[in-house]
Amino acid sequence: MPKLALNKSSLHRQSGLLKTFERYLPSLDLKRRQLIAERARAAAALRGTLSEIEGLSATVAEELPMLSDRGVELDGLAGISGVVLGEQNVMGARLPTLQAVQVERRPYSLLTKPHWVDGVVERLEHVLRLRVRADVERRRHDLLEAAVQKVTQRVNLFDKVLIPRARRNIKAIRMYLSDTERAAVVRAKIAKRKHGREGRA
Repeated sequence: MPKLALNKSSLHRQSGLLKTFERYLPSLDLKRRQLIAERARAAAALRGTLSEIEGLSATVAEELPMLSDRGVELDGLAGISGVVLGEQNVMGARLPTLQAVQVERRPYSLLTKPHWVDGVVERLEHVLRLRVRADVERRRHDLLEAAVQKVTQRVNLFDKVLIPRARRNIKAIRMYLSDTERAAVVRAKIAKRKHGREGRA
Protein backbone atom coordinates (compact mmCIF):
# COMPACT_ATOMS: atom_id res chain seq x y z
CA MET A 1 0.00 0.00 0.00
CA PRO A 2 1.44 3.43 -0.92
CA LYS A 3 2.48 5.74 1.90
CA LEU A 4 -0.24 8.16 2.98
CA ALA A 5 0.47 11.75 1.91
CA LEU A 6 -0.20 14.14 4.80
CA ASN A 7 -1.54 17.15 2.91
CA LYS A 8 -4.85 18.87 2.07
CA SER A 9 -5.29 17.21 -1.34
CA SER A 10 -4.84 13.79 0.31
CA LEU A 11 -7.40 14.80 2.96
CA HIS A 12 -9.84 15.79 0.20
CA ARG A 13 -9.23 12.49 -1.63
CA GLN A 14 -9.71 10.39 1.54
CA SER A 15 -12.90 12.33 2.43
CA GLY A 16 -14.25 11.65 -1.08
CA LEU A 17 -13.44 7.95 -0.75
CA LEU A 18 -15.14 7.78 2.65
CA LYS A 19 -18.30 9.43 1.24
CA THR A 20 -18.33 6.98 -1.69
CA PHE A 21 -17.85 3.96 0.58
CA GLU A 22 -20.55 5.14 3.01
CA ARG A 23 -22.96 5.84 0.14
CA TYR A 24 -22.32 2.44 -1.50
CA LEU A 25 -22.45 0.28 1.67
CA PRO A 26 -26.24 0.53 2.38
CA SER A 27 -27.19 -0.51 -1.17
CA LEU A 28 -24.68 -3.38 -1.00
CA ASP A 29 -26.11 -4.50 2.34
CA LEU A 30 -29.66 -4.28 0.93
CA LYS A 31 -28.58 -6.45 -2.01
CA ARG A 32 -27.12 -8.98 0.45
CA ARG A 33 -30.38 -9.11 2.45
CA GLN A 34 -32.45 -9.53 -0.73
CA LEU A 35 -30.19 -12.35 -1.93
CA ILE A 36 -30.47 -14.07 1.47
CA ALA A 37 -34.29 -13.87 1.21
CA GLU A 38 -34.15 -15.24 -2.35
CA ARG A 39 -31.85 -18.07 -1.18
CA ALA A 40 -34.37 -18.95 1.57
CA ARG A 41 -37.17 -19.08 -1.04
CA ALA A 42 -35.01 -21.32 -3.27
CA ALA A 43 -34.27 -23.65 -0.32
CA ALA A 44 -38.00 -23.83 0.53
CA ALA A 45 -38.89 -24.62 -3.11
CA LEU A 46 -36.26 -27.39 -3.22
CA ARG A 47 -37.50 -28.88 0.07
CA GLY A 48 -41.05 -28.82 -1.30
CA THR A 49 -40.05 -30.62 -4.50
CA LEU A 50 -37.99 -33.26 -2.64
CA SER A 51 -40.92 -33.79 -0.27
CA GLU A 52 -43.25 -34.21 -3.26
CA ILE A 53 -40.89 -36.84 -4.72
CA GLU A 54 -40.84 -38.71 -1.39
CA GLY A 55 -44.62 -38.48 -1.11
CA LEU A 56 -45.09 -39.80 -4.63
CA SER A 57 -42.72 -42.71 -3.95
CA ALA A 58 -44.69 -43.61 -0.80
CA THR A 59 -48.02 -43.37 -2.69
CA VAL A 60 -46.72 -45.60 -5.49
CA ALA A 61 -45.55 -48.21 -2.97
CA GLU A 62 -49.04 -48.20 -1.37
CA GLU A 63 -51.15 -48.09 -4.52
CA LEU A 64 -49.04 -50.37 -6.71
CA PRO A 65 -47.69 -53.23 -4.56
CA MET A 66 -47.51 -55.29 -7.77
CA LEU A 67 -44.32 -53.35 -8.66
CA SER A 68 -42.45 -55.89 -6.56
CA ASP A 69 -43.27 -58.51 -9.25
CA ARG A 70 -39.88 -58.97 -10.91
CA GLY A 71 -41.47 -60.84 -13.81
CA VAL A 72 -42.78 -57.61 -15.37
CA GLU A 73 -40.09 -55.62 -17.19
CA LEU A 74 -40.50 -51.93 -16.30
CA ASP A 75 -37.07 -50.50 -17.22
CA GLY A 76 -36.97 -47.77 -19.83
CA LEU A 77 -40.72 -47.22 -20.07
CA ALA A 78 -40.17 -43.45 -19.97
CA GLY A 79 -37.17 -41.14 -20.21
CA ILE A 80 -36.35 -37.48 -20.50
CA SER A 81 -35.98 -36.44 -24.14
CA GLY A 82 -35.40 -32.73 -23.57
CA VAL A 83 -35.24 -29.95 -21.01
CA VAL A 84 -35.85 -26.28 -21.85
CA LEU A 85 -34.20 -23.83 -19.47
CA GLY A 86 -34.55 -20.08 -19.24
CA GLU A 87 -32.58 -17.53 -17.26
CA GLN A 88 -33.60 -15.09 -14.54
CA ASN A 89 -31.51 -12.20 -13.27
CA VAL A 90 -31.91 -11.81 -9.50
CA MET A 91 -29.75 -8.99 -8.04
CA GLY A 92 -27.06 -9.69 -10.63
CA ALA A 93 -27.12 -13.48 -10.11
CA ARG A 94 -28.07 -15.33 -13.28
CA LEU A 95 -30.34 -18.19 -12.24
CA PRO A 96 -31.76 -21.00 -14.36
CA THR A 97 -35.53 -21.35 -14.69
CA LEU A 98 -37.28 -24.49 -15.81
CA GLN A 99 -39.44 -23.81 -18.87
CA ALA A 100 -40.35 -27.33 -19.98
CA VAL A 101 -39.45 -30.99 -19.58
CA GLN A 102 -40.11 -33.35 -22.46
CA VAL A 103 -40.65 -36.94 -21.36
CA GLU A 104 -40.76 -39.66 -23.98
CA ARG A 105 -42.71 -42.87 -23.46
CA ARG A 106 -41.25 -46.00 -24.95
CA PRO A 107 -44.01 -47.84 -26.80
CA TYR A 108 -45.03 -51.15 -25.28
CA SER A 109 -47.63 -53.72 -26.17
CA LEU A 110 -50.79 -53.56 -24.09
CA LEU A 111 -51.17 -57.31 -24.60
CA THR A 112 -47.79 -58.19 -23.08
CA LYS A 113 -47.95 -55.79 -20.10
CA PRO A 114 -50.45 -55.84 -17.22
CA HIS A 115 -53.11 -53.06 -17.15
CA TRP A 116 -51.48 -51.32 -14.14
CA VAL A 117 -48.33 -50.49 -16.15
CA ASP A 118 -50.11 -47.41 -17.59
CA GLY A 119 -50.42 -45.99 -14.06
CA VAL A 120 -46.75 -46.75 -13.40
CA VAL A 121 -45.71 -44.90 -16.58
CA GLU A 122 -47.77 -41.84 -15.62
CA ARG A 123 -46.20 -41.73 -12.15
CA LEU A 124 -42.75 -42.34 -13.62
CA GLU A 125 -43.22 -39.34 -15.94
CA HIS A 126 -44.27 -37.23 -12.96
CA VAL A 127 -41.21 -38.31 -10.93
CA LEU A 128 -38.87 -37.59 -13.86
CA ARG A 129 -40.31 -34.07 -14.16
CA LEU A 130 -39.99 -33.53 -10.41
CA ARG A 131 -36.36 -34.71 -10.42
CA VAL A 132 -35.46 -32.27 -13.20
CA ARG A 133 -37.24 -29.51 -11.27
CA ALA A 134 -35.30 -30.46 -8.11
CA ASP A 135 -31.99 -30.33 -10.06
CA VAL A 136 -32.80 -26.83 -11.36
CA GLU A 137 -33.89 -25.67 -7.89
CA ARG A 138 -30.69 -27.07 -6.36
CA ARG A 139 -28.65 -25.22 -8.98
CA ARG A 140 -30.55 -21.98 -8.23
CA HIS A 141 -29.89 -22.43 -4.51
CA ASP A 142 -26.17 -23.10 -5.08
CA LEU A 143 -25.80 -20.02 -7.31
CA LEU A 144 -27.63 -17.87 -4.75
CA GLU A 145 -25.40 -19.24 -1.98
CA ALA A 146 -22.31 -18.24 -3.99
CA ALA A 147 -23.81 -14.78 -4.68
CA VAL A 148 -24.58 -14.27 -0.97
CA GLN A 149 -21.00 -15.21 -0.05
CA LYS A 150 -19.57 -12.84 -2.65
CA VAL A 151 -21.71 -9.85 -1.64
CA THR A 152 -21.10 -10.58 2.08
CA GLN A 153 -17.35 -10.42 1.43
CA ARG A 154 -17.85 -7.03 -0.25
CA VAL A 155 -20.00 -5.74 2.61
CA ASN A 156 -17.32 -6.85 5.09
CA LEU A 157 -14.59 -5.27 2.97
CA PHE A 158 -16.38 -1.90 3.01
CA ASP A 159 -17.61 -2.11 6.60
CA LYS A 160 -14.55 -3.60 8.30
CA VAL A 161 -11.63 -2.50 6.10
CA LEU A 162 -12.17 0.38 3.66
CA ILE A 163 -14.37 2.69 5.77
CA PRO A 164 -12.32 2.31 8.99
CA ARG A 165 -9.08 2.79 7.01
CA ALA A 166 -10.40 5.98 5.35
CA ARG A 167 -11.51 7.32 8.77
CA ARG A 168 -8.08 6.55 10.28
CA ASN A 169 -6.35 8.23 7.34
CA ILE A 170 -8.55 11.35 7.65
CA LYS A 171 -7.87 11.53 11.40
CA ALA A 172 -4.10 11.15 10.86
CA ILE A 173 -4.03 13.83 8.13
CA ARG A 174 -6.13 16.26 10.22
CA MET A 175 -3.90 15.75 13.26
CA TYR A 176 -0.77 16.30 11.15
CA LEU A 177 -2.24 19.42 9.48
CA SER A 178 -3.41 20.76 12.85
CA ASP A 179 0.04 20.17 14.40
CA THR A 180 1.71 21.80 11.38
CA GLU A 181 -0.63 24.79 11.63
CA ARG A 182 0.04 25.17 15.38
CA ALA A 183 3.78 24.92 14.80
CA ALA A 184 3.55 27.60 12.09
CA VAL A 185 1.62 29.91 14.46
CA VAL A 186 4.21 29.36 17.22
CA ARG A 187 7.08 30.04 14.77
CA ALA A 188 5.31 33.19 13.57
CA LYS A 189 4.88 34.43 17.18
CA ILE A 190 8.52 33.68 18.00
CA ALA A 191 9.66 35.45 14.82
CA LYS A 192 7.42 38.43 15.64
CA ARG A 193 8.81 38.69 19.19
CA LYS A 194 12.34 38.33 17.90
CA HIS A 195 11.68 40.97 15.25
CA GLY A 196 10.16 43.26 17.92
CA ARG A 197 13.21 42.90 20.18
CA GLU A 198 15.53 43.60 17.26
CA GLY A 199 13.48 46.70 16.44
CA ARG A 200 13.80 48.02 20.01
CA ALA A 201 17.52 47.32 20.20
